[in-house]
Amino acid sequence: MPPLSPVTQALLLINVAMFFLDQLTQHQLTQWMALWPATSPSFYPFQIVTYAFLHGGFGHLFFNMLGLWMFGAELERVWGAPRFIRFYTASVLSAAATQLIVTWLLGSFYPTVGASGGIFGLLLAFGMMFPNRTIVLLIPPIPMKAKTFVAVYGALELFLGVTGTQEGVAHFAHLGGMLGGYLMIRYWRGQPPFGRRRR
Repeated sequence: MPPLSPVTQALLLINVAMFFLDQLTQHQLTQWMALWPATSPSFYPFQIVTYAFLHGGFGHLFFNMLGLWMFGAELERVWGAPRFIRFYTASVLSAAATQLIVTWLLGSFYPTVGASGGIFGLLLAFGMMFPNRTIVLLIPPIPMKAKTFVAVYGALELFLGVTGTQEGVAHFAHLGGMLGGYLMIRYWRGQPPFGRRRR
């Protein structure tokens, strides 16, 4: 595990604090800050950001924060804090946009919470930046290259999202976070569909 970097540490602390505050207020924060479908009277524009700081349970929080530490700390070390913040924000926003589209198409009335969209963006970036770095899964403990890990996770999310075999999980939001991260990196590199290299 890499050492904690400042923004990654701050995100970890904010997510943990928001989780326990939501528990103490009997999920009042979720009512206001979760990402509700755009057709819901509970939807507010600020929710496209705030949903990423709430979690549905301790396991949800734990694995997201583990992913944030594993991938975020290393990327922040390489990119620096400003670029890391921009990247993470882009992943969170693209995940929110994807989820709003999907819930509108499906006519869903359920809210979305969790940093997973941002984490999947970080996972995608890690695979692009360090494709041959070895990652070991927790369950089962199988080592694989980062690029393989990203491909497997992306394919699994797509399969689960299309088949709907895992209810209550925003698989398309995860894919949206990966897409946003992918486009951000291509933008920085000046690759199609964008123009020259950005600094």
